[in-house]
Amino acid sequence: MNSEEEFYDAETGLESDDSCEVSFKDALVFDSKQGTDSSAKQENGVWERRKTLPAEMISRNNFSVWSILKKCIGMELSKIAMPVVFNEPLSFLQRISEYMEHTHLIHTACSLSDSIDRMQVVAAFAVSAVASQWERTGKPFNPLLGETYELTREEEGYRLISEQVSHHPPVSAFHAQSLKQEFEFHGSIYPKLKFWGKSVEAEPKGTMTLELLKHKEVYTWTNPMCCVHNIILGKLWIEQYGTVEIVNHSTGDKCVLNFKPCGMFGKELHKVEGHIQDKSKKKRRMIYGKWTECMYSVDPKVYEAYKKSEKKTGGDSKKLKQGHSCEADETDEMPEVQETVTVIPGSALLWRITPRPADSAQMYNFTSFAMTLNELEPGMERLLATTDCRLRPDIRAMENGDMDTSSTEKERLEEKQRASRRERSVDEEEWSTRWFQLGTNPHTGAEDWLYTGGYFDRNYTDCPSIY
Repeated sequence: MNSEEEFYDAETGLESDDSCEVSFKDALVFDSKQGTDSSAKQENGVWERRKTLPAEMISRNNFSVWSILKKCIGMELSKIAMPVVFNEPLSFLQRISEYMEHTHLIHTACSLSDSIDRMQVVAAFAVSAVASQWERTGKPFNPLLGETYELTREEEGYRLISEQVSHHPPVSAFHAQSLKQEFEFHGSIYPKLKFWGKSVEAEPKGTMTLELLKHKEVYTWTNPMCCVHNIILGKLWIEQYGTVEIVNHSTGDKCVLNFKPCGMFGKELHKVEGHIQDKSKKKRRMIYGKWTECMYSVDPKVYEAYKKSEKKTGGDSKKLKQGHSCEADETDEMPEVQETVTVIPGSALLWRITPRPADSAQMYNFTSFAMTLNELEPGMERLLATTDCRLRPDIRAMENGDMDTSSTEKERLEEKQRASRRERSVDEEEWSTRWFQLGTNPHTGAEDWLYTGGYFDRNYTDCPSIY
């Protein structure tokens, strides 16, 4: 069993509810891509991206994670090995690329002339990055050192490259750019996880940086904390919590978003509330919704008037159905979702989660976008870097439903990685990253992994042999 593997469980959420779609004659709609799916044909009009996986996931009911984690309470989980059955057939680098599912929000932000309008759409994009993980309770495969993943979506106008730049600590760097030089989106992620007996807490260390080139604006933020409940017993569920601050370094505008913990009886489950303020700290917009459903913005005066009216009518004090709290004795049962998002008249819809495909529950709860990420498109294999995770045999075997081969290949790859590290140690050689280098984020002053360029020139002769 590999002692080097990092256990990583990313965020999940709930399905969108059509009841959150309420239109008003004076409302704006910033999410202009509702109702479309992620499939797209090639330029010749013949080939279409897949809409399902080659094989359904197998049941995990006969496998116990407790035997692995019982000695790890309070520990950071970077060296805990997990059986392949608890994985999903994607690498963590592919999970990162799911930030790009709602790239149309970035394009919308680029098209807006007002900086406050741009900020609220950027805030919706930041929320959408975690919403896409609805009920994704399988862990992605840990990237091997030097592993890469590229994603090009010409119809969405962007391309992305990511690389595993460090193994201990595990650090993944990514860089996405517009094909029309409209934006760049980049960051490096070091997820720290701890096991607390019944739950795993994930701290997503790392800063996201979004540059809107036409407007000469730079936004930065960090993702919220998350907690995966019922690791040992019961149904897995997740909550996101913490304050996310999105800063426009060019204008001084700031968006403060509060991802609320579930609270007693789940009253606050999945809720996100916050505001946008200008450089003088004057509130310009209120932001509200659920990270599992949709996000809206509204004028602060309208928001406050609505809240006052709600208190007078008792709209916020209706009796809640009794149930288990987040402090239940045996299991942290997921509280019943009380209601969908109540839309304040005059609000603007910023974003709504994309509906899942019908067979999502049998396909690791993947989105339509995630279904396509490990697909080898026609002619792609001869163009990819040899380090691209689409070429990993353990992930490919799991996707095809061959768990035995997946487990065997996973162990082989990890042993090969350890042998390479021992060789470098004997020769006193340091690992050299290929597409990113450690530097300083010029906007935050913090240490960051920065893209050095050149990946899409397609010269991969010096790429390491990691598979």
